[in-house]
Amino acid sequence: MLMQILKDVAVVSGISTLLAVVLIIAQKYLSDYGICKINLNKKRDVSVEGGSSLLNSLAEEQIFLPSACGGRGSCGTCKCKVNSGGGPLLPTEKPFLSKTELADNVRLACQVKVKSDMEINVPESIFNIRRFQAKVHEIIDYTYDIKGITLKLVSPDTIDFQAGQFVQIESQAYAKIKQKVVRAYSISSKPQDNDRIQLIIRLVPEGICTTWIHKYLEEGSDVTFTGPYGDFYIRDTEADIIFVAGGSGKAPMKSMLEDLQVKGTTRKMTYFFGARTAKDLYLTDEMRSFEQVFSDFKYEPVLSKPAPEDKWKGKTGFVMPYFQDAIRDPKNTEAYLCGSPGMINAVKKSLIAMGVPDDKIYYDSFG
Repeated sequence: MLMQILKDVAVVSGISTLLAVVLIIAQKYLSDYGICKINLNKKRDVSVEGGSSLLNSLAEEQIFLPSACGGRGSCGTCKCKVNSGGGPLLPTEKPFLSKTELADNVRLACQVKVKSDMEINVPESIFNIRRFQAKVHEIIDYTYDIKGITLKLVSPDTIDFQAGQFVQIESQAYAKIKQKVVRAYSISSKPQDNDRIQLIIRLVPEGICTTWIHKYLEEGSDVTFTGPYGDFYIRDTEADIIFVAGGSGKAPMKSMLEDLQVKGTTRKMTYFFGARTAKDLYLTDEMRSFEQVFSDFKYEPVLSKPAPEDKWKGKTGFVMPYFQDAIRDPKNTEAYLCGSPGMINAVKKSLIAMGVPDDKIYYDSFG
């Protein structure tokens, strides 16, 4: 009986091994899609090796679509129009696409696999995005979990961006983390300092990239990033402005305000910064200094749960109840929001209820 069991086990093991070998061989040949041609905007062709995602295939050709999640299919930012060759729409894409986008053949590039020749459309601005090599010039501890990182550009040695845009940092392997990831961070410095950029980065518990930045980066470290990305920037109008941010969402607001200082704006502006306790506040003096720079600007920090030791005498609770005193003409007001999806949704709902036009509410979500 024992010998028969051993024989049966041996036979099953042999069959399993044979099946594994067959699968490996099949995968090798079935996944060999050869060289595929991707036509971009009916203007340009690139040839790539098939088998990778459209997002990664384009990146190999120095064409960088935005991807805040690093290609994991969780941010929905790597959208492009796939006219042909993209295969069927995947369930992982549908939650990120509107009915209009679905009808217009918009896809998530990280979810589309290059298996044949393709024809796609991407925004022309994508062709201005570059990969940069830089060195860490300065690291500042703003709070217990937020750092300011200044990167001095090496190659190319200058960058052209709009205040409010972001870049995507490529992390390196560290400790037990072997994989590299890509994460998006807003630029906090002004565009006029084009030989460097500053980022404001909050430590995410167990976050691969933020852990690398907070615990392993040092002054002099090499950093690779791509950019600039995004359409979150100040519109050139005379409308009043409401800024709302929380946490590291202060980054694009700082860039915008420094840029507006250079340009000498006279627009009415109010900046609400939401935080939990006083220890979560930072750059307060710098933000208040803009009250002396601009003719009509007010910085309003709001603490949701100030600690007794804070002895806080400022505004408390949510930021929305304080909008009423700051908005004088809702129809002539633009809002710029940066923070978590929950915060942005709540603030946007409040602003619309007050009469601020939906198409004048611009935001950058950390979701």
